[in-house]
Amino acid sequence: MVFSFPIGAYLFFNSHIGKDIDYGYPWPGFEFIKHFGEFGGFEIADLFIVAWVFFLIIFTISVLGPKKNFLKVLSTIMAGSYRIQNGNYLVQTIKWFSVLIVLSGIIDIIQQRFGVKTTPPPFENDLLQFFGITLAPILEETVFRMILIGIPLFLLYSKKGSVRLFAKSLWNPNNLAVDDPKKVIILIVFVGVFFGLAHIISDQSWSNGKFAQAAISGIILGWVYYKYGFVASTLIHWATNYLIYSYGYLVSSVNEIPVSVAFSHSLLGTIEVLFVITGLISIFMLSMEYKQKKLEV
Repeated sequence: MVFSFPIGAYLFFNSHIGKDIDYGYPWPGFEFIKHFGEFGGFEIADLFIVAWVFFLIIFTISVLGPKKNFLKVLSTIMAGSYRIQNGNYLVQTIKWFSVLIVLSGIIDIIQQRFGVKTTPPPFENDLLQFFGITLAPILEETVFRMILIGIPLFLLYSKKGSVRLFAKSLWNPNNLAVDDPKKVIILIVFVGVFFGLAHIISDQSWSNGKFAQAAISGIILGWVYYKYGFVASTLIHWATNYLIYSYGYLVSSVNEIPVSVAFSHSLLGTIEVLFVITGLISIFMLSMEYKQKKLEV
């Protein structure tokens, strides 16, 4: 994860993946921004830097907290204690991100057997695609997690109309006293399905084969947001977008091949295998944690 930060910055500012478009491309060049008027001399680089710094801050928070730092929690897990996983954001991020990768892979294999293809939306320029991929986690986590899950949970479970509690519950819904998790699960599944639909309903979206993967991802991200907060869900979303594509575009840039071909490169294949192994370990850890909880009850 750490290496993807400098890799992404290099790709955006020093590579030639954008060909005739570089980081100086003006904001008004995007159709959806034209509706908001002129932005003067602002360029896509300005927004990329803001997003890059935001994710770096989120990553730093995940390493240090909320209760224990990453290395301390990791050492207890390595010692065989599975009940001490909840003290660190990054541990949960890695665990659930890996699970998401495994489930997405299983869905893709099943769909391919039935002839269902997953085709990404058309993008004329790789730099602009990488720019959009970088921004998407911030926008989508704000809308689909904070607004569509966080606010309803506050309205359902808050005992008082406190601004401080509202802010804390949006940051981490686990700050609410939830006495009926069934309603939470129904809400998370509903928003997750809507998240899947949002990826396929527009003209510039994925093919229909993306629905199942996106819906499962939305459900996992919603659950992670509910249990561990905005930091963990945002970092997982960042990993599925920026982290993966930064390596893909790096291989594409170095070897001067299309990014679609780059994902078949041995380096990306090795990374994918590592993700799958980590995902299987994560599923094992989740099962062990569940068994320990059952024994304690």
